[in-house]
Amino acid sequence: MQILSRVAIAACLLLTNACSAENPDWRKVAPENLLLIETTKGRLLIEMRPDLAPEAVARIRQLARDGVYDGLQFHRVIDGFVAQTGNPDNKDGGASSYPNLKPEFTARVKPDAGYVAVVTRSDGTAGFLGTLPVETVSALEDQRRAEGTTEMWGAYCPGVAGMGRGEALDSANSEIFFMRGAARRLDRLYTAWGMTIEGVDVLYKLNVGEPPAQPDVMTRVRVVADMPEDERPAVEAMRPSATDFLSFAGAIRGQKRADFSICDLKIGVEIKWPDAAGG
Repeated sequence: MQILSRVAIAACLLLTNACSAENPDWRKVAPENLLLIETTKGRLLIEMRPDLAPEAVARIRQLARDGVYDGLQFHRVIDGFVAQTGNPDNKDGGASSYPNLKPEFTARVKPDAGYVAVVTRSDGTAGFLGTLPVETVSALEDQRRAEGTTEMWGAYCPGVAGMGRGEALDSANSEIFFMRGAARRLDRLYTAWGMTIEGVDVLYKLNVGEPPAQPDVMTRVRVVADMPEDERPAVEAMRPSATDFLSFAGAIRGQKRADFSICDLKIGVEIKWPDAAGG
């Protein structure tokens, strides 16, 4: 079995695509769970997590397939915080023709979803569900429910994708936002539905403002499974259970000590674009 070096792991975490995908510590990401957003500043590729937010992911797929997102502005972009889009009115308060969604701030996820804890505390754990950073309740809390599930929620680190909403907890509809910095105060208050696995740098290039003087737009939004096969990216992500990843995570924890956060880590990805789709 090929073992990735510490240097290679560091390269993966910096998204340089320097790792071999021919490794059992890697998994293929299903095209149905990939959202491709082309913007005026570059493309974003999101791994969606229907196991954490099934209704939000179903809504986003539907709106992408309806073409609702195409041409919408990033109407609220704040340095160190969020890039917000997805309102048909191109401002806060708009909504699609579909009904509002119930909150999916936490989820009870089955063991086969692949969650891996990186940090275990007396009051819970922190780790990854695929590429998405998450936190959980303690094992004792899970055992008390006796459901065989783990209760978890998205950790709002850079690149995490969430559902926008109004003051009402059940007012999420079509608006989505992407984190341009860590804001953990949003945890368990907004539905987290995915992680940006390519294009975090694009998020930082978007014009800033509420609204920006010259808003960037989502020119085209597609579920990768809907694209012709010869145009789809092939995506593999490192499993957070990989020995080398856990070793790297341990080293970062040792360096950061009390300042360590799950936001200090990122899962490596390997993305292969067809020549026509490359950029």
